[in-house]
Formats: sequence, C-alpha cells, structure tokens
Amino acid sequence: MSKIIVYQGMPGAFSHLACSSYYPDYEAVPCRSFARAFDLVKNGQADLAMIPVENSLAGRVSDIYHLLPEGGLHILSEHYLPVHHNLLVLPGTKLEDIKTAYSHPMAISQVRHRLRDWGIAGRSDLDTAGAAKRLSDTGNISEAAIASSLAAEIYDLEILEANIEDAEHNTTRFLTLSTGLTIPPLGHEKMVTSFVFKVRNIPSALYKAMGGFATNGINMTKLESYMVEGSFTATQFYADVEAHPDEPRMKNALEELHFFSESVYMLGTYQAHSSRES
Repeated sequence: MSKIIVYQGMPGAFSHLACSSYYPDYEAVPCRSFARAFDLVKNGQADLAMIPVENSLAGRVSDIYHLLPEGGLHILSEHYLPVHHNLLVLPGTKLEDIKTAYSHPMAISQVRHRLRDWGIAGRSDLDTAGAAKRLSDTGNISEAAIASSLAAEIYDLEILEANIEDAEHNTTRFLTLSTGLTIPPLGHEKMVTSFVFKVRNIPSALYKAMGGFATNGINMTKLESYMVEGSFTATQFYADVEAHPDEPRMKNALEELHFFSESVYMLGTYQAHSSRES
C-alpha cells in the first residue's frame, strides 16, 4: 500500500506540485481545506501533509498560524518551491480575447503588474487549480486562469504565457507535517526549531521572553504575532530560530522563554533548507 501525503486544493495546485516534487513515492491526495488535511494525518488516514506557510512576494498564509498550534501535528521538514505562474487559456484563445483572469488571491497578487500591463482584470477563486478547472468547465474564451503547468496538463488548457510572476525570486515555503514530535540528533547540519508561545501578562514580557535568544547568539528568522480566542489582548507568537534544542545556548534561551511565557508549544526541529542561504 502506497503512503499518502495530503495537500489543500484541487489536483494541479502548487501544493500538489510540491508534493509530487519532494515526495514522488507518495500518493498525493487533495483536500478542500487546511483543517481537513490536518485531520486526515492526525486520524491516521494519511501519513504526511504538505502546507504552504509563506511566499516571498505575497507574505504569510495566515490561516496556517492558527492551525499549527491547534492541529496536533509537528513539522518534519521545510521545502522552498520556486513558483512559476502561467496564463492558462482554452485552446486557440489569443491574448486580446481575455478580459479577466481567475486564481487564488495570493497568486493574483504575485502577477498583478503583468495583468495590469495586459489590461486583464484579476478575479479571486478558491485556488489556482480550481480556477483552471473552472475555465475548462465554462469554455469562456474571454477568461483565463493563473495556475501551474501541472494544472494545464490536467485540465487540457494551453499555456499562453509562461512564468508571468512579477519577480524572479517568487518562492513559496512549504512545511511537511506528521504526527509525533521527532527531533533529529544534534549534528553538523544547520537546524531550525519552530515553536508557538503566549507571553505572561507582565510589562515588557515579549522583550524579556526573547532576550535569551539575543544573549545566547541565536538567530531568530521569523516572529509572527496574531490574536487568539477573539481577544484584543491575548496575543500568541510563532517563531523560527536557527538552533537545535540540545545545544546549551538553546537550552538557556528556552529556559528564559518558558519563565516569561504562559505556554510554549514546540512545533518541530528540522534541517534548514539550503534556500535559507540565498
């Protein structure tokens, strides 16, 4: 029986492309929502989930930071996928025929300059592959879809213009999630540790909680804040740091973090992707 990796979106989505690229021996199964993907892994119906968390042009995928501490999964690895958007059309369609282009809002934001130059209006859809399927179903030559080359293949569409992203560095960071917190042994590779924490209700709590990472020379590459439980005062933070929890300096920093925090939830420790260097 083949192993299963789940992703949010329809067949042909960039998450599908990421699954196929990094886990070719797994069966990639689509889900309608991120929450559903989490549930399938947590309940043992899938082995892994691959989830996008941020894009170099469009920023973070906000839903994920709420799901990560609540979903019961842990980070196994990270991958950086170069994203190449394509203008997909029905066979025989010309550029001057197109009035609107549909795609996920993040994808639209990554090609907005090119669409403006062509005089094409961007319209939101549930996801990139969903926009491609929609176009294939409607048969409207005045519409196009912004999606992957895989979506073009699946839904029998033509790539009218390839690689239309506004910047060459357009890249999405994906996390692979699984059940259980598996920490690799301390070695020579650069490691990343991700965690979520909520600071205590005392003056300068965040400053004090973060102080241990600065004094121990640990590089913090991400710190995201977001409100929780419908409160304007309860703030939770997501952080990535370049260190292994078994390093003495990291132990010192985590001890200080715990002292000034109400709660700390360790999401995972994994090898830093080579793209972090560039």
